[in-house]
Amino acid sequence: MKKQISFAISLVGFGVLALTAGVGAQTQTSQSKDVLVEEIVARVNNQIITLSDYQKQAQGLADEVRQDCQNCSQDHLAAEVKDRQKNLLRDMIDQQLLIERAKDMDISVETDLVKRLDEVRKENNLATMDDLEKAVEKQGIVWEDYKNQMRNDLLTQKVIQQEVGERMDIGSDEIKKYYEAHKQDFVRPEQVDLSEIFLSTDGKTPEEIAAIKTKADDLHKRIVNGDDFATMAKRYSDASTAQQGGELGLFERGQMAQQLEDVVFKLDRNGVTDVIQTKTGFEILRVNEHYQAGLQPLDKVEDQISNILYKQKMDPAMRDYLAQLREESYVTVRPGFTDTAAVPGATVIQEVAPTPDAADKKKNKHKVPLPKASGGL
Repeated sequence: MKKQISFAISLVGFGVLALTAGVGAQTQTSQSKDVLVEEIVARVNNQIITLSDYQKQAQGLADEVRQDCQNCSQDHLAAEVKDRQKNLLRDMIDQQLLIERAKDMDISVETDLVKRLDEVRKENNLATMDDLEKAVEKQGIVWEDYKNQMRNDLLTQKVIQQEVGERMDIGSDEIKKYYEAHKQDFVRPEQVDLSEIFLSTDGKTPEEIAAIKTKADDLHKRIVNGDDFATMAKRYSDASTAQQGGELGLFERGQMAQQLEDVVFKLDRNGVTDVIQTKTGFEILRVNEHYQAGLQPLDKVEDQISNILYKQKMDPAMRDYLAQLREESYVTVRPGFTDTAAVPGATVIQEVAPTPDAADKKKNKHKVPLPKASGGL
């Protein structure tokens, strides 16, 4: 007969996570024992952060540092990892607080989650969602964990947007004051800020290329007649910029192909090129802004200044908001770990003496792996 194994998770005090494994009915009733499998680093209301959670986040942070600074020395990498790890537990607690706040606000991101997963599928040139799932699991990531991490990211973004971002007010007087104090930052060469819609013809037959050209002409006509360029880019563009609404960024003269430069630098703000055929496809470019050389007038850089001020205000506003959530929550941390945003007077997780049986097995305890999901491939 095939053995049936059941697992039940329980908390032993605040110190450890215990796993009960039973084989068959007799084992479950008379021979089941608590085996020490995991330490708890922090508790946020009824949720816990385990040591393996913390270690996996720490490893992910180290990988991120190496990716961001591929030519750095080992000493520099080690120093950067150490600096970022100071706030690692704080950030993990912050995310859990925001996730619980999202639940309190009855926020649902399931529609957004489906859209984001489909965007990742397209970015990686995968035909179906099953292909995406296989690609994720090929990297050693559990599919459900991957989706759950993405869901949590979306939930926290929604809370931040509604509870913090929408409450920040940046007035015209504040923008003007910043402009007057930082005029030197707005002296620039002639530049264009561009967005694109690109339809690829790579590997296509002449008949297929003709059909793609017809599609490009149709998209151009719709844009000229008032359809939103960013929306069209997200929906139809084959370029990697599609999810950003086709945003390409700033270009000076000499930074792009002459064929394109000759066209876009003749256009004013909101100007759209005709369909341009390149070696690999058909391109439609939109000039979001055309900056003439010299000091830019306030109306040209107003949005840029607003974004600068928003970013300056966001971090302290977020810390104030999260401090408020902590005041309203039960957050405890195990001795030896540091929460850099701890509320003064908060308690810590107390050590709990293990049972004699657990003490005997502690030397050979089993760790339960808790795979970390990723926001992208």
